[in-house]
Amino acid sequence: MPKTASILLVDDDSQFLDVVTAFAETKDCTVTGAASLAHALKLTAEERFDLLLLDLSLPDGDGLQLIGRLDPQQTGQVVVVTGHPTVETAVRALQLPVLDYLIKPVEGAQLNRLLDQAVAAARLRTASDAATERCGELIGASAVMARLFEKIHRVAPLDVTVLIHGESGTGKELAARALHQYSERGGRFVAVNCGAIAPDLLTSQLFGHERGSFTGAVKDHAGFFEQAQGGTLFLDECTEMPLQLQTHLLRVLEERDVTRVGASASKPVDVRVIAATNRDPLQAVRDGVLRADLYYRLMDFPLMMPPLREHPSDIALLAQHFLDRLNQRYGTERRFAPDAIRRLLDYDWPGNARELKHAVQRAWVMSGDELDMQIAQPPQHPLHQAHEHGSMPFRIGMTIEEMERQMLLRTLAHFDNDKTRTAEALGVSLKTIYNKLSRYQHEDRE
Repeated sequence: MPKTASILLVDDDSQFLDVVTAFAETKDCTVTGAASLAHALKLTAEERFDLLLLDLSLPDGDGLQLIGRLDPQQTGQVVVVTGHPTVETAVRALQLPVLDYLIKPVEGAQLNRLLDQAVAAARLRTASDAATERCGELIGASAVMARLFEKIHRVAPLDVTVLIHGESGTGKELAARALHQYSERGGRFVAVNCGAIAPDLLTSQLFGHERGSFTGAVKDHAGFFEQAQGGTLFLDECTEMPLQLQTHLLRVLEERDVTRVGASASKPVDVRVIAATNRDPLQAVRDGVLRADLYYRLMDFPLMMPPLREHPSDIALLAQHFLDRLNQRYGTERRFAPDAIRRLLDYDWPGNARELKHAVQRAWVMSGDELDMQIAQPPQHPLHQAHEHGSMPFRIGMTIEEMERQMLLRTLAHFDNDKTRTAEALGVSLKTIYNKLSRYQHEDRE
């Protein structure tokens, strides 16, 4: 197995080298020792290290002399370590691009923190390498994501119904698109957010309608099933579908034909259905929002999307991916600030990859060449705080549009996805709620 991060310890203290090496082995990191400035310069010219632990007192000079001779593009974070601290050396060190200034004996917790940051830095640096696993647009190098990718590749060629479930922001639509991409189907991938379409319109949108079948039906309309002929129909938020409509959907899945509203004859359809929900499917059945017979029909193959907190080693990879896309789109070469990795890892991302993406976007807009994640991240556990104190954790620099989106989505969650009560609470029309949810879905796909 390849090592996760490389550490250079510039220190002539062999006992400290043994301590650092022992800690590093628990993180699967490699440690290289250099007992002099000359040896350290030779090593840094030949290899890139993710973390450099630098002693001040070396046989051939002052350790701080090394910092000015390093190539910043080929050197990771620098941490000064000394057994003979003085105010003068501390001030000199902190005026240089160093991450921290530690005094021997270094505590184990400090070493663990530095090594964790080095591991994250290594993953961030190699985000675009071939070692990074991809499955369609899904990205991850953790064991958790590797198991998910294996399941997707295994079920994709099979013409079975798949129910994807997981928290909001985990990439359910990306998983559905990957299933379509790796399938044998040549037709379109059609995505429908069942929660963003008014219930009285959803039937005609799914199954189509004939001209004159209801007021406003001025021409024939092919529904989403017909549009996805030979391809895949992705029904997001399927548990938001009215129970009566779920009965119609079950019949289509069983009979493989659809009848347009106002039509007397049915049309055969060859469509693979992938459904998704952010609810626990079995609990949705118990709550009466998902029919039991439809549940069993959709559960040909269940696919659980893991929350980001269960694979935190992928946070840096995802963040770099989002930054790379922004740089490519706008022709920039921005990078993360030195402390960005620590800030990324110190937060548990309850909104998952979507929240991380939006945080990187905010930092990109509000920062210069180096992204400052401090101005883009919400306080820890924002959802918990909001529920506990009945308030929204709006931040300095958050746009009006972001505040509006957060207000709508949290009010919707408070009323258990009841859009009518949400509209009443916010003082807007039901149509406005559906329009905004549809817009948010479009923005999240970009």
